[in-house]
Amino acid sequence: MKTFQTWLGVCLAAVMLFGANSASAQLKMGYIDSQKILEKYKEAQDAQKQLQDLNKRWEDEAKNMQQELQSKLEELESQALLLSEERKKEKENELQNLNIRLQQFQQDKWGNQGEVFTERAKLMQPVIDKINAVIKKVGSEEKFDYIFDIVNGNILHVSETQPDLTNKVLDELNKSIATTKPASTTTKPPAATPKPKN
Repeated sequence: MKTFQTWLGVCLAAVMLFGANSASAQLKMGYIDSQKILEKYKEAQDAQKQLQDLNKRWEDEAKNMQQELQSKLEELESQALLLSEERKKEKENELQNLNIRLQQFQQDKWGNQGEVFTERAKLMQPVIDKINAVIKKVGSEEKFDYIFDIVNGNILHVSETQPDLTNKVLDELNKSIATTKPASTTTKPPAATPKPKN
């Protein structure tokens, strides 16, 4: 809610700053709770369930690999005195390869840009697009000037009657840059030194 209040303050300050008339001062604003929508909306619940099931399957695979690694390690420790150096080396290499496979599997699934993130985007993006479309529909039909999301403070809907001040702000910024440029200086050539008379 604090984030929403901050965005509301910024919006009202912008209206006052650029001299809005009395009509535009009567803004109609609303807000939504995106977290609640994702928790209650059936299609969002289904997508989350698919993602949870997929993640659970990957976790089970990783757990099986960890158990296999632990079992082979215990086997090597119990047989260490009975194995030849060559056979012992083979088992150590096998353990090392299995450990590398486990780490690679974890990185592929849960690392940066891992499959869990790509799958979440694939499952959730169509749901989010549908939610945003409904928000814009409600905003237009109910004639809201702005609709905010109180969870992360985003503006989700802006009425077409509200001016976009982006270019005006950029013009003012660029104008201030132009006025602060240092004046160009020209270097005069040194004065000629008079030759002594003979």
